[in-house]
Amino acid sequence: MTSTIYIVDDDPAMRDALSMLIEEHGWPVVACASAEEFLEVVRPGAGCAIVDLRMPGMDGMELQQHMAQQGIQLPIVMLTGHGDIPTSVKAMKAGAVDFLTKPVAANVVVDSVRSAIARGQRAYQEAQAARDIASLVASLTGREREVMSLTAEGRPNKDIARLLGISHRTVEIHRARVMHKLGVRTPLELAKFVLHQ
Repeated sequence: MTSTIYIVDDDPAMRDALSMLIEEHGWPVVACASAEEFLEVVRPGAGCAIVDLRMPGMDGMELQQHMAQQGIQLPIVMLTGHGDIPTSVKAMKAGAVDFLTKPVAANVVVDSVRSAIARGQRAYQEAQAARDIASLVASLTGREREVMSLTAEGRPNKDIARLLGISHRTVEIHRARVMHKLGVRTPLELAKFVLHQ
């Protein structure tokens, strides 16, 4: 999966310098002069965004909030010429991978980009796993979901039968179907599966 690096900075010289640096390391670059331009061109996928904190129009913090609201899960490296601790803390709490103060050494930028890409890939894989689990659970009938939940709690089949007002044999059939559909072999695996959904 190719990682695209978006550079969002209103300073043309900074955009050019960052673009050259990133391209030297083999990553494709999309350079944007504003947050608004970035929002028009950003596409889902791997990579990260290097975002200037202070820009006319929508600034870096506002862009970060907008991305979160729109579900754009691209890691951000925040860049500023006016770094202060409260702002950097706020940016990091809102999900920025790094907060760099200009002027910044080339190797620091490259290390931050690598870290952001790695974080983005982990987040993508976790989101995909969660979608896969949700899809498997959605394939269960209502009764199978009930049996799944009670089995995951560690209840024996006879208790489940009594609680649901069905026969012991019917519980066994539902439980076998649940385990088959979810691809688990033991009640312990089922409990772990339920815990992660």
